[in-house]
Amino acid sequence: MLKSLTPITLAAVLAMAAPLAAQEAASDATEAQDSTEQNAQTEQGEQSGSTADNLLDLGQPVEDGPKLGQRYSKETHGDWELACVKTEGETDPCSLLQILTGPEGNPIAEVSLFRIEQEGGQAVAGATVIVPLETLLPAALTISVDGAPAKRYNYSFCNPMGCVAQIGLTQGDIDAFKKGQKAVLSLRPAPAPDQVVEMDLSLKGFTAGYNVVDVVKQ
Repeated sequence: MLKSLTPITLAAVLAMAAPLAAQEAASDATEAQDSTEQNAQTEQGEQSGSTADNLLDLGQPVEDGPKLGQRYSKETHGDWELACVKTEGETDPCSLLQILTGPEGNPIAEVSLFRIEQEGGQAVAGATVIVPLETLLPAALTISVDGAPAKRYNYSFCNPMGCVAQIGLTQGDIDAFKKGQKAVLSLRPAPAPDQVVEMDLSLKGFTAGYNVVDVVKQ
């Protein structure tokens, strides 16, 4: 059982506590001084760090993979790319793509092809062909496979990217692409309508790419 403190006992305790309080006060003062110095050092370090942050490149997180809406290459089949567009969906839409280059290796046109779900129509595949601006539109676009008679396709429209022909391909066209070595796309430039510009479209890897490209419902 605890005893109750009497005034004398309390006074004795206070007397005994006085030196301890003085020690604690001194200790508190020392700690306060140390804390002040530490805080000053911390603030100085933070200021120094802030100055360093202004002078040094801290880097940016690197995002892996394509960004939303960006086109990327999923697979390669010979000279064709299975090019897909990043979407928020579980699967990204893909087309069979080949970039056509000029004599100096600069890209001048592209062919993007996809299969079509047949519903009684003649076209089993479709392609978007983009050629340079200042193309003579009335002359149309012609495509020939391995020297066979060419087919003529009209242009649909032009935009800042180039002039676009949206063409349909029959089963016979696709069979020719599968068996062929190269197709030749021909156009006439508007500034020089008497000239013909020919661009080679490689058919290497076409069959493998065509077998895996998306089927689009019409």
